[in-house]
Amino acid sequence: MLGPRKEIEGVLLVDKPTDHTSHDVVARLRGKLQMKRIGHAGTLDPSATGLLIMLIGKATKVSQYLMSADKEYVGTVKLGEVTNTQDADGEVLETRPVPDLSDEGVQSAMAQFKGDQYQIPPMYSAIKIDGVPLYKKARKGEDVEREPRFIRVMDFELIRWESPELDFRVHSTKGTYVRTLAHDLGDRLGCGGHLRRLRRTASGELRVDQATSLDELLAMPVTAIHQRLLPVHQVAPRIAL
Repeated sequence: MLGPRKEIEGVLLVDKPTDHTSHDVVARLRGKLQMKRIGHAGTLDPSATGLLIMLIGKATKVSQYLMSADKEYVGTVKLGEVTNTQDADGEVLETRPVPDLSDEGVQSAMAQFKGDQYQIPPMYSAIKIDGVPLYKKARKGEDVEREPRFIRVMDFELIRWESPELDFRVHSTKGTYVRTLAHDLGDRLGCGGHLRRLRRTASGELRVDQATSLDELLAMPVTAIHQRLLPVHQVAPRIAL
């Protein structure tokens, strides 16, 4: 007589596509693997792409450990347009002319964001106040006071400047809203701006070039997905399940 099937466990690195919420990825993998105990360590906005750390089976117990890791992103800021969500998904509230900026001028402004600081989370975020997510209040036109959060920006590097857009790389602590960095950088440069594109390239020691696209995972046999699972002790060596 066969015993109960042993639940698989491990960490699966997914390269999240655009126009998927992090929960969408969870739901599709639950359907593929035919199991409910699946979560993730660190949400990505629907329009963002890149590294999404999926926790399978008992690996869900190390969520907080993996979420606490520093993050790296690459992305694009569009200057001259301010949106209500601080990214390209929002409504344009204001347009301003973009000044004639040199690479050095942009880099100088970006350097001012490096180090320890307090950041005010955007209204369009999942942070809850009185049990209600901020984005729900924002959709009703409310603007409530938000408590600043301590963050650290280790690096904020200019990759390309071609007005009105700049490409960047940022390395920061967990909880940093990169779209708020983009918005605040636009203010610092005197013309406003918003985050046009974002891709997470790393979380702690885990990198997106180790990840598999969601479409590839959904197309492969389940046994092949099992082989891509990283053992928990490899990614979270100090945690015992």
